Amino acid sequence: MKALSHLWSGIKRGSLPVYSLIAVVFLLTPIFYTIIFSFNKSLRRNTVWNSFTLDNWTNICARQDLCSAVGNSLMISLISTLIATALGTALAIALVRYRFKLRSTVNFALFLPMATPEIVMGAGLASLFFNAGVGPGFVPTVIAHVMFCLSFVVVTVKARVQTLDPALEEAGRDLYANPSQVFWKITFPLLLPGVLSAALLSFALSFDDFIITYFNSGSVNTFPKFIYVAAKGGVPAQANVIASSVFLLAILIVLATQISSHFKRKRLQHIK
Repeated sequence: MKALSHLWSGIKRGSLPVYSLIAVVFLLTPIFYTIIFSFNKSLRRNTVWNSFTLDNWTNICARQDLCSAVGNSLMISLISTLIATALGTALAIALVRYRFKLRSTVNFALFLPMATPEIVMGAGLASLFFNAGVGPGFVPTVIAHVMFCLSFVVVTVKARVQTLDPALEEAGRDLYANPSQVFWKITFPLLLPGVLSAALLSFALSFDDFIITYFNSGSVNTFPKFIYVAAKGGVPAQANVIASSVFLLAILIVLATQISSHFKRKRLQHIK
């Protein structure tokens, strides 16, 4: 029995790395497929490997409608990210630092967009805009994305606010710093990693969104809408190039953040 018990324990210990490897491969396979086929020479359907080429990378805007869609997606994502990050950061600080009426209700309401299916939220916002006499377009799409991303920003920044040491801010006030100086010179730099994480998450959610955008964008074409339409006749290889570029850019941002954090820790250790 002991031998069987040891054997079973060894199988359980060895199975965890195998399961982890399978999960990683499962997640990364579509990304590697996208990157590899961004170098594929294809005439229409980019599903079968023909030959290696760099033409897709050197001529990304071979499809003008593709570059226009990407430009719209970037503009919508940037604007909605800036607004959602600013509002979400202020709201997160208020929810953690201050006690006010309906605070619990606000906390509950912030989780609703995260728990609500996107098709329900998209259709609801489209109905709201229609009843307000506002047709689908660029501005309604930005507003819809802000409402969708705001909850994620608040949750991310709120976790950072809860870890702040109030003694640091009290030290600033003891040195006769006014509230504005305390916030910009002490509080905000400490919040910055959480704010940047929330902004990156908001940008990714906005850039990637299809359902809410589909209901509220009207004739404004975005990258996810372009892929949806192009998938019926064959997604051009340039779409793989853009998807690969976004992924590689995200990797570079994460690496830069990690390297910066590493050097900051080194400097703090040196000071101590």
